[in-house]
Amino acid sequence: MWRDSIVEEVRRVREEHAAKFNYDLDAIYRDLKNQEKKSKRKIVSLSPRILKKANKEEVSILPTHV
Repeated sequence: MWRDSIVEEVRRVREEHAAKFNYDLDAIYRDLKNQEKKSKRKIVSLSPRILKKANKEEVSILPTHV
């Protein structure tokens, strides 16, 4: 079976990061948001995409809390 070294590295780093926070998703999220704040990169937030249903109602396909 073919193995992708980049995918393996990403999975290894993700596993190590999760282990540092005892796999607590809230703690992992807070850490990633803190890293994002400290980063010098520009952060872009996109508005939810809106789809039109057949009956012309607008429906958001993304959660509004994102």
